[in-house]
Amino acid sequence: MGEHQHILEAANLQPHEALSPPIQSNWFDRSETLQKLRRNKKFPTIWCSGCGIGVVMGALLRAIDHLGLKNDQVALVSGIGCTSRMPVYLDYNTLHTTHGRALAFATGLKIARPAMKVIAIMGDGDALAIGGNHFIHAARRNIGITALVVNNSIYGMTGGQYSPTTPIGGKATTAPYGNIEPPFPICELAIAAGATYVARSTVYHALELDKFLTEAIAKDGFSVVEAVSYCHTTYGRLNRLGTAADMMRALKENSISKTAWDKLSEEEKAANGHKIVRGVFHNIERLEYTKAYDKLIGFVQGGVR
Repeated sequence: MGEHQHILEAANLQPHEALSPPIQSNWFDRSETLQKLRRNKKFPTIWCSGCGIGVVMGALLRAIDHLGLKNDQVALVSGIGCTSRMPVYLDYNTLHTTHGRALAFATGLKIARPAMKVIAIMGDGDALAIGGNHFIHAARRNIGITALVVNNSIYGMTGGQYSPTTPIGGKATTAPYGNIEPPFPICELAIAAGATYVARSTVYHALELDKFLTEAIAKDGFSVVEAVSYCHTTYGRLNRLGTAADMMRALKENSISKTAWDKLSEEEKAANGHKIVRGVFHNIERLEYTKAYDKLIGFVQGGVR
């Protein structure tokens, strides 16, 4: 791990927090992590070459592997969109549901199987537009679901319409002169609504994303990880942002760790207000919903009405 120390330091990670497949000729067969892919599915994936969603999928695989969870202990629930295709390729319990309703289905599943690790995989439009009400109330209830929101600022699959996280001025097929609506601050919204773990990273900072997802899945409560990505095919072309590599590089150059951000003066923060702040923003303990429900059932069955 010595030659990779600079990568770990840049992501604020310890060696045991980063997982890599062994470098061997038959590394696919030897890697337990990669056995979590469904081999009967067609690879490469449906995503455009260079898309950041594949990076998020890799981070999710490593996070689940790092926690030592068996495939049957995990359920992935998704709605509709580019990001929501992710469970199709993964060998866990999976539900591919309707647009915006991933958290509604995930809530029912978590209540029925409270011991299961339930992960709702959503894009920004899926989670916060038609699914916004479910997002707020899942956080309010503090039900034990991990909400993985891949934020690429656009509806990439359905035509390039602007989404709840499209930046002001960003062009979309439904905002040809630039978006005038302020974007939803995903992490702030989650905290205000009651989530117990909230973090943000980018697809450039893959090892950091591994770490946050590991912590989120392990959390006993509603946890949110915002994975900032990009859509070079639709959003990138409309806004002349270059290739996938250019947009990936921009995530590196236009982001800052929360530790560094907190050290800035108010004037420096104002000057760097365009930057993506990465880190854990919220991590508290609160009674998880299914445990509160079990307590209520026990109370009622004890003879109290």
